[in-house]
Amino acid sequence: MENNDTKVLVVEDDDSIRKFIAINLKRNGFRVFEAPTGEDAINNIKLIAPEVVILDIMLPGINGFEVCTRVRDIYPGVYIVMLTAKNQDMDKIMGLELGADDYIVKPFNPLELVARIRALLRRSHGHQKTEEIDYIINDNLKIDLKAQSFFIGEKEVEVTPREYALLKVFMENPNKALSRDELLNKAWGDDFMGDYKTIDVHVRRLREKIEKDPSNPSFIHTVWGHGYRFQGVK
Repeated sequence: MENNDTKVLVVEDDDSIRKFIAINLKRNGFRVFEAPTGEDAINNIKLIAPEVVILDIMLPGINGFEVCTRVRDIYPGVYIVMLTAKNQDMDKIMGLELGADDYIVKPFNPLELVARIRALLRRSHGHQKTEEIDYIINDNLKIDLKAQSFFIGEKEVEVTPREYALLKVFMENPNKALSRDELLNKAWGDDFMGDYKTIDVHVRRLREKIEKDPSNPSFIHTVWGHGYRFQGVK
């Protein structure tokens, strides 16, 4: 078992599933906290301050979608992995739209969940270790690499860790057509196990945040049949 100070909050109303997830995460060195309801998670998240939230969608009372939205508002930098039912594509898309970073389909191998958490954390730590410049600037958009924050003009705009990673890749590669596969590898890492719809959802979310008219984007252009291109300053 590796030493790991990463705090993970498991939000799942089924006691047996929640305990099963918690035991396996603890065996892999994570500090695990449990919440049987969305209300319990929201009420205690400031006290716990987790780096990762494992969040079931089907919760009594406040469902996982609402919890995702509220948690994201409280801690924009937290990683959220949603637990979805098999073949429920709309649940996956909705979760990503609301700010989830990843999803995993029930039933799942606990080792896959551990691998996904480690991939998220590894990507985040990699950004922190490899930066050699302070800012990436394009037009009125600016990324502060040390603070891992994003600005439009002088106003800071909240972005999720995934959105930040994707925007960073775009701004590092202006005027270059990038395939969805390239974007997944660069922003999510070679070991990411999700699918291409993840990119499309996050691009849509980014456009809503950075474009004056998301339906007629000035920065992130679609390259049909390929992927996307970020328009750099000419």
